[in-house]
Amino acid sequence: MADIEHARTAPGPTIASTPSRRDAAPADAGGTTTIADSVVAVIAGIAIRETDGVHSVGKGASRALGAVTGRMSASSSLSRAVKVEVGETQTAIDVDIEVEYGVPIHELASQLRTHVSDAVETMTGLDVVEININVFAVHVPGDDSADDESADSGSRTR
Repeated sequence: MADIEHARTAPGPTIASTPSRRDAAPADAGGTTTIADSVVAVIAGIAIRETDGVHSVGKGASRALGAVTGRMSASSSLSRAVKVEVGETQTAIDVDIEVEYGVPIHELASQLRTHVSDAVETMTGLDVVEININVFAVHVPGDDSADDESADSGSRTR
């Protein structure tokens, strides 16, 4: 991941609801806002899943556990599938994706970087300095049953 500062807080005033009292603190009151890695991971994960051409986000245990149990919340599975490093004003993101067959991967990667950067920067104010995309598989429509059978046969004892 990129070299980013590791203070884990974004500068600026603390965001609070609008006070109803006239004598409330001025809008320029100081303070810090801390944004957890998992928050950025969920924002990035949602942006990735909303991008056409992405079949799934994450691989291995993080994806399988969510599919099998059905108990893992979307935010929990996304924060496991998308790895982030949050600094004081910047963030770097790593993600594993499976793409749909026929989608130009280089164009999809460009769309993902734009979509994820826009979402994260808009919601957090953090500068996205790097998005590393690992395409680990291509999903072929109609090939789902073969994947299920190979997964089952690999777990059987002979």
